[in-house]
Amino acid sequence: MPDDVLSGKKIILGVTGGIAAYKACYLVRELIQRGAEVRVVMTPSALEFIAPLTFSSLTGNKVIVNTFPVSQQDGCEVNTWHIDYGTWADLMIIAPATINSIAKIAHGFADNALTTVVTALRCPLIIVPAADVDMYMNPVTQGNINKLQELGHFIIDAEEGELASGLSGKGRLAGNNKIIDAAELVLSGYRKDLKGKKVLVTAGPTFENIDPVRFIGNRSSGKMGYSISKSAFLRGAEVILVSGPSSEFLYPEIQLVKIQSAEEMKKQVDKYFPSCDILIMSAAVADYKPQKLSSSKIKKEDSKLTSIKVTETIDILGSLKKEKQFTAGFALETENELVNAKNKLKNKKLDLIVLNSLKDKKSGFEFDTNKITIFLRNGNPVKYPLMTKFQAANKILNEIIKSL
Repeated sequence: MPDDVLSGKKIILGVTGGIAAYKACYLVRELIQRGAEVRVVMTPSALEFIAPLTFSSLTGNKVIVNTFPVSQQDGCEVNTWHIDYGTWADLMIIAPATINSIAKIAHGFADNALTTVVTALRCPLIIVPAADVDMYMNPVTQGNINKLQELGHFIIDAEEGELASGLSGKGRLAGNNKIIDAAELVLSGYRKDLKGKKVLVTAGPTFENIDPVRFIGNRSSGKMGYSISKSAFLRGAEVILVSGPSSEFLYPEIQLVKIQSAEEMKKQVDKYFPSCDILIMSAAVADYKPQKLSSSKIKKEDSKLTSIKVTETIDILGSLKKEKQFTAGFALETENELVNAKNKLKNKKLDLIVLNSLKDKKSGFEFDTNKITIFLRNGNPVKYPLMTKFQAANKILNEIIKSL
């Protein structure tokens, strides 16, 4: 297995005084499960929602709440813990970040332990806001969030949904899976370099019906396309995902268009492609479909089905009319991999193609890992070692960004 980006990393988790503070416990657990060492710094208000003992038990480290000792009656020692933490960490995450803490950090306040350590950081900072909808959408709050982004901090925007007040709207703390993905992204050196771009991605298999019960399909899980979609979103793009049947998780902000057949996929790609800057066709579209579709289930006792006459499905990539869009495709091969990938790149008039080989272990369908080779229209192929599909997605996006 490839090395986990989070393994061995030193992470400070800042927790502020919001109802979502309890979710930070699950975030700590997931970070530690990925191999990170975590130290927690809390604001005094956060104590109203969760006890430091909980975080200390989860991390095995002390939890800092106060900048100064509670009492100096029994003496004191010199302690520049905030400097030590600032130079120790590879990454700091503040989740949840209240509008009060956001305002303080945006304007350089250092009036508690958490805001003090932020001023001493030498590492990237991820800020994950959470508040009730009116508080979150307040123009002052939005201005402070924008200022933090301009300062180079990575903001994970709040999600929409039901809030603690009973209202519904934007303000929910982002899901831990998104925060973990963002941590991996930032620790890998990536930023929001796709802002202003609209990316269309296809993923998963297509199912071509034989009858209402049976279909022709393939083993694609959609993992690669979903990883590309999430990576592109975290890097700032507006993302539309057209997906065949898949059980993969997707961020709620990404527009998901579900389809089953190649014909349905083509219809949706044709719909969204003209307004997109980038198309990444990672779906495993079935090459054939039955010539005839039975309207009722074919019963074994009624018919000896010995063969199925098939016809080719529509060529989605080959039929697209490009203006200035960047188009990328995938080639899954079992033999003559390099030749077949180069031919597909040329014949489909693509800007980039990603080669998978089923000869590579833990690569291709159904695995969380992939071993890819990227071909550009001009230039030599770039081979990558086995890595997670999330990391592979970012390598693909890197090559696309360099070519835009």
